[in-house]
Amino acid sequence: MDKEDGLDMLCVNTIRALSMDAVQKANSGHPGAPMGLAPVAFALWDKFMRHVPQNPDWPNRDRFVLSAGHASMLLYSILHIFGYDISLDDIKNFRQLGGKCAGHPEYGLTPGVEVTTGPLGQGVAASVGMAVSEKWLKNHFNRNGHTIIDYNIFAIAGDGCMMEGISSEAASLAGHLGLNNLVWIYDNNNITIEGNTSLAFSEDVAARFKSYNWHVQRVADANNLEMLEQSFLSAINENMRPSLIIVDSHIAYGSPNKQDTADAHGAPLGEDEVRATKVNYGLCPDKKFYVPDEVEQYKESVIAKGIKLENDWEKRFAAYTKVYPDLAKQFNMMQNSELPDGWERNLPVFPADNKGLATRESNNKIINSISSQIPWFMGGAADLGPSTKTLIKDAVSFEKDVYKGRNYHFGIREHAMGAIVNGMSLSKIRPYGSTFLIFSDYARPSIRLSSLMKLPAIYIFTHDSICVGEDGPTHQPIEQLASLRAMPNLEVIRPADANELSFMWQYILELKDKPTALILSRQALPTIDRSKYASAEGAMKGAYTLADSNGSPDVILMGTGSEITLCLAAHEQLALDGVKSRVVSMPCWSLYECQSPEYKESVLPMSTQARIAVEAGTVYGWHKYTGNYDDDNMLGIKSFGASAPIKDLLPEYGFTVERVTQMAKKAIKRQFKNNNER
Repeated sequence: MDKEDGLDMLCVNTIRALSMDAVQKANSGHPGAPMGLAPVAFALWDKFMRHVPQNPDWPNRDRFVLSAGHASMLLYSILHIFGYDISLDDIKNFRQLGGKCAGHPEYGLTPGVEVTTGPLGQGVAASVGMAVSEKWLKNHFNRNGHTIIDYNIFAIAGDGCMMEGISSEAASLAGHLGLNNLVWIYDNNNITIEGNTSLAFSEDVAARFKSYNWHVQRVADANNLEMLEQSFLSAINENMRPSLIIVDSHIAYGSPNKQDTADAHGAPLGEDEVRATKVNYGLCPDKKFYVPDEVEQYKESVIAKGIKLENDWEKRFAAYTKVYPDLAKQFNMMQNSELPDGWERNLPVFPADNKGLATRESNNKIINSISSQIPWFMGGAADLGPSTKTLIKDAVSFEKDVYKGRNYHFGIREHAMGAIVNGMSLSKIRPYGSTFLIFSDYARPSIRLSSLMKLPAIYIFTHDSICVGEDGPTHQPIEQLASLRAMPNLEVIRPADANELSFMWQYILELKDKPTALILSRQALPTIDRSKYASAEGAMKGAYTLADSNGSPDVILMGTGSEITLCLAAHEQLALDGVKSRVVSMPCWSLYECQSPEYKESVLPMSTQARIAVEAGTVYGWHKYTGNYDDDNMLGIKSFGASAPIKDLLPEYGFTVERVTQMAKKAIKRQFKNNNER
């Protein structure tokens, strides 16, 4: 072994030892995968990853995604010895409250972590979104003689990632698109929590990926650095297809008693086993969290290399800026999550119209206005573009070798679509993905990660209620609105008409730290006459008084979306009956909750406890605003829907003016009775 090989293996074994020590100290974690994968990750980062430890957000860096997020100590150890702001104290604090090194990698918490991983398959699926983005960015910004974007995306997947269906969805699309900037490394260690993978997994992974149009290689020994380097070089040089490198590894490599066993997957090895393993690595068994001087010196050389890489790029970007100032300005705005001045000026204003538009239709007019002002605003649908109306009319489709496209065809892959949108958002694009609201359930894990990562991703869900009609209960969402509202840090918006929607888009695109679920109708909604009722601008506070009576209201009618028109009709009828009512449109509950107590009191005064909530879905959650769980205060749906025309469905489920007015009058009587009994 020559000197260089000796340093390489010393770095590899340092990674292994740090991983073992951190898991042992925490008495929690997954030591086996980092021990087996250490040479794979080191070979990649040492010879092929272009990155800047002192600036983890350098725009032209290669991306590394640890989709097998349980192996997080592998990433933290790598980041430490490669000079990132991860100290030995941080590693000693692995899995502890307030630390940088969480149990699974978390974006925004740890420098060098590109995406939150943990739910298996999510990381590799998000990496497809990153690869898609690099292709678009390269096509949009690079010019002859001026290359400012040119990076690769590497992801490590485990057996669990390969088993989860999301990886198949994402890999299929990546192969179809010919994303040759994407490299997945499959840690084929044959061990999962329950035991050997033969218990539940026997497919030919190589054959599967070849059928997806991937370039597939195999490295039979994860400890063979030379073979690993050759495979990485071959993958990077592949110019037609994404690459999969299947690496045969040993979980807990070097452990005398736990190598190749499920015992090493999700529990500490034990003090004695850690000592014995360190002896096998040629390390001192008495030293914990030890980084040899040679590795520390290596770290300094990596930092210097990164500084030079960034400086060279900055010079190229400065030259680019002189020749293409407008493009450079766009690039900087994207990196800083900014929007062009006045982007919202051309948002459409819709005239009053009793017939109106489906909000999916008005949304199409709005997103086309936005796309004309923001070149990096783009997205598509899970094969439902003609139904969700999400096509950008003046743009082409993003396809293999047509990477300038802004219309994305995710195929019938809602789960992967959500993760790909996350990857695009992480790459500074403003993306959207769309499908029917009922299928938000398929995308839910990815939406949850959008919320957790605080990404401004946009999910457009149409066909929002039983008004889907004849398609029947399998396609009619009931519980989905309430379920999405229960998710922290997700803005769920269901506008009452086209103008509310237009104003809410101003709010959506200004968001930097939370995703949006935009809930739109299939059927036409009247465009509310704003000369008669309040301005739709009130929607930007989440809830507002749309229609009112003189003096304090006897009853408040609340709702969202298509049911607001019903509330307005009931309001007019109640006025004829001598009842003072107020209609409150509540397109976004979470946004309303952010308003001042004074504003909230002005909209929903405590003095008016007679309140009716109207929404064509489950009533779950509305009790917060009606003040009780009494079904008589909430008009919703307690069952699944039915296959029938809208005109028959609505009265069948009680969505009539007569029903709302009756409920309002009963609520007033109950309040009067309760007041007298006090």
